[in-house]
Amino acid sequence: MSHDQVNVARDDETSFAAAGAYAVARYAGDDSVVAVRAQRQIDQTQFQRDIASLMARLPAHKYVLNLCTDRYRFMVGFAAALCRQQISLLPPSDAPGVLKALMADYPDLYALTDTVNPPLSSMAYPDNLGENGAVTDLPTVPGSQPALILFTSGSTGHSKSVPKSWGALIRSTLAAGSRLGIGSLGGATVIGTVPHQHSYGLESTILLGLQHGLIIDAGRPLYPGDVRATIEAAPKPRILVTTPVHIRALVAEPGGMPQVDLILSATAPLPIALAAQAEACFRAPLVEIYGCTEAGQVATRRTVHEPHWRCLDGIALRQDEVGTWASGPSVQGTVLLHDVIEPTGPATFSLGGRSADLVDIAGKRASLAHLNHELLSIAGVTDGVFLKPKPDEQHVGRLMALAVAPGLRSEAILRALRERLDAAFLPRPLVVVDDLPRNELGKLPREALLQLIARGRRAE
Repeated sequence: MSHDQVNVARDDETSFAAAGAYAVARYAGDDSVVAVRAQRQIDQTQFQRDIASLMARLPAHKYVLNLCTDRYRFMVGFAAALCRQQISLLPPSDAPGVLKALMADYPDLYALTDTVNPPLSSMAYPDNLGENGAVTDLPTVPGSQPALILFTSGSTGHSKSVPKSWGALIRSTLAAGSRLGIGSLGGATVIGTVPHQHSYGLESTILLGLQHGLIIDAGRPLYPGDVRATIEAAPKPRILVTTPVHIRALVAEPGGMPQVDLILSATAPLPIALAAQAEACFRAPLVEIYGCTEAGQVATRRTVHEPHWRCLDGIALRQDEVGTWASGPSVQGTVLLHDVIEPTGPATFSLGGRSADLVDIAGKRASLAHLNHELLSIAGVTDGVFLKPKPDEQHVGRLMALAVAPGLRSEAILRALRERLDAAFLPRPLVVVDDLPRNELGKLPREALLQLIARGRRAE
């Protein structure tokens, strides 16, 4: 992240529009169940007590890096920091280099952690916050108050900072809940396979639950067996928040999966066939959420029935020679979207791929999404990705690719690609690796991919 980006973020912190006040959570009463942690239910009274107790213990800093892996501890820490007017930073990873860069750019920063000792001033989440602390009403927070600074994943280059106000977060969450029909799933348990230190995970596992009176499962099951056990332990109705990478693994699991009432998917477009498999596997509708870190949640679609995306209420799109811009009550300002948007109606659109993914070589055009599809269609290729070099990189105009293909050599994969692609789009080099450096959301940071390609070139 550059110092210019940091300065922009800090300037934006003081320019949020006033927007009333919003409660930290909305539940029917003090005995309403807020979360389930280690098979123990936590009601609103305990949640309020934990927030108040942690608030009193937080150090007096402006910024907090919430590294709590337990989803309940994270949400208590987030709420306590918000009530102390501290801004939570959500970086794309907790790698030591990333944390050291944050510490340099945000000197008044500390970490709240429940597992590790990061390379900066930190506070351990208390093992026991006490059972007899003062209980106050769930606090309300001004909508104009800065709540978060998110950081993009870096999948298309370097990460950048994105400030969010409390009001923008809540308006986005309420609009999504209305579209998803969460009101008909009162008391549902939200089970997430996604990290909460990310805009999708934060909005769809924590804020969706807190603002619609749902029960939040504090765990984060990753493997199919763990997901099955977590669903089976939760009372109906049940909502599964996941990603395409996880869905592929879950639908392939022998014996199927327990029924849920709603599946949410985001971070990458879901093929219709895979969406249909997921709906059959879980006996539930699957809804995709389209958005980005900068704009938040923009649109949804029931993939097996809706070919086009529908904007959430209040979201407006406009196009110019630069691209497509999103605005509305839940968007922080006006945001340029990274995808090629093709309007299909007043509030509907189709996706033509990411703007940065369009490839133009010798007058021939393709998208990286299409090239990736062709690579993955080769028998024996279990994962793979194309990259295009930046103008200042070597081999200008020549695509590069990585493939996970046990038992195959790069020459065999290239022969198969020649049967599928124009010669202009054949990658040089094509490096076969053991696995791709996907993050917790299944995304591929560009810098990590370039490092793999560089190592592959040296090994040739």
